[in-house]
Amino acid sequence: MKLAEALILRADCQKRIGQLKSRLHTNAKVQEGDVPAETPQDLIAELGRVAAELLDLIQRINRTNSTTVFAGTGTISDALAERDVLMLQRAAYVELAQHASISHDRYSRSEVKYIATIKIADIQKRADELAKNYRELDTRIQELNWQTELADAPAR
Repeated sequence: MKLAEALILRADCQKRIGQLKSRLHTNAKVQEGDVPAETPQDLIAELGRVAAELLDLIQRINRTNSTTVFAGTGTISDALAERDVLMLQRAAYVELAQHASISHDRYSRSEVKYIATIKIADIQKRADELAKNYRELDTRIQELNWQTELADAPAR
């Protein structure tokens, strides 16, 4: 199985766990004399199976990410960390540009006037550069994910 396929299965497991949780809540209690639409014990058993599958996938994905070389400069885990930081930086620059560009309407000359202390165009340009770097890195990560075989299950 390819790493990308495992990532899709991981997302599916996470979604299924959320659905099982909701179904458990719905069937956890019923009005006296009624029966639940689904047996909570069966749902709990299914939750256990899906959780075990998720655990196996996460361990194998993490093992694969930490041992697979990425562009000769580190591992996939290193690239993921870099991608996460690019996303945080971009968000910070976008928010900074938004806050600096908010205009306050003045109704008279006696009201306080606010001016930007930064060059908004430069900040937005940097945010755009970071977004481009993020997209390029993410594309390279996705490409490698489809080429990389998932690591074996951990020995128990």
